[in-house]
Amino acid sequence: MHKLATIATAFVFLVGSAVASFAEEFSTAQKTEIETLVRDYLLQHPEILREMASKLDANDKAAADKARDSVLASQAKAIFHSPMDAVVGNPKGDVTIVEFMDYNCGWCRKSVKEMQSLIASDKNVRVVMKEFPIFGEGSEYAARAALASVKQDKYWQLHQALFAFEGKVTAEVVDQVAAEQGIDVAKMKLDMKSPEIDATVKGNQAMAQTLALTGTPAFIVDTKLIPGYTELANLQALLAATRANGGCKVC
Repeated sequence: MHKLATIATAFVFLVGSAVASFAEEFSTAQKTEIETLVRDYLLQHPEILREMASKLDANDKAAADKARDSVLASQAKAIFHSPMDAVVGNPKGDVTIVEFMDYNCGWCRKSVKEMQSLIASDKNVRVVMKEFPIFGEGSEYAARAALASVKQDKYWQLHQALFAFEGKVTAEVVDQVAAEQGIDVAKMKLDMKSPEIDATVKGNQAMAQTLALTGTPAFIVDTKLIPGYTELANLQALLAATRANGGCKVC
């Protein structure tokens, strides 16, 4: 209702401005009559405001989609082939899925099961994990630790174990879970401080902002961006469609 009221106000303002711009051509009575006609028309046909709001939403979505398409094309290398991001599944797979995630995100935890099933059932999918910590210090620590675990070839094990943990993921939890997965925690902590990992986390955050991502998880399948949790069947359908259309265009 607030949006419709805003549109109505803007519409009346524009009409009023148009009338004012022809002030010398209309008498006071004529200007009053025009304003009354506009008001009466809106009262008799309020559905026009809903149509205007719908059209505005469609235009906004089209503009956002166009902007995202431009980002996906211009930043394809950084999105799909950053040397610092962890890759699971088949590193040489024919289609790539990118996931932006946070270890304290409940919907990301649910998505792990979907990704596990996808990787197990599709031996030709390449999955890029974008560490995108948005839930505080624990998430930030976990993201950096996960990236550091890549150097010990333990990323996927740590990734799954952190999401299997019941409760908030803190720095202490990360260290404990990492040790349980056979990770050299002292080395991990040292690697976490590297400029490359710092640049990766900050780069992913900037990229998410450019893509207008407002939360986690979020997925990219070639040129398609899917904000929020999505079921396995949807991911499989997107992979099948990408392959049927000749394979990756940007991934």
